[in-house]
Amino acid sequence: MSAPQSEAFKKAVVDSKKLTSKPGHDDLLDLYALYKVSIGEDIAKAPAPGILDIKGKAKKNAWQKVLDDGVTTPEQAQQNYVAKVEEMKNKYGYDENKIPEAVGST
Repeated sequence: MSAPQSEAFKKAVVDSKKLTSKPGHDDLLDLYALYKVSIGEDIAKAPAPGILDIKGKAKKNAWQKVLDDGVTTPEQAQQNYVAKVEEMKNKYGYDENKIPEAVGST
């Protein structure tokens, strides 16, 4: 079930695709994990990554870490997501006029 999304969260999702340099691996994993919780996805229902799926394991581990850190509601996760994107805009640069980059659905 999808959780209601705040306007600030929706804007942050778009803004995250307008960074002027590529974010680091850890920052991308943090965003992924916060996004999953933000939209109300249940980690228990997510398929387990395959034995050789290192990227999938890293994503699921990041997601679990967010939950373990106590960010368990979509509202909390959305607030943290917005704050993370603001931090990344300062760290990696941001161009409001940049055409958002297409990203995968997972």
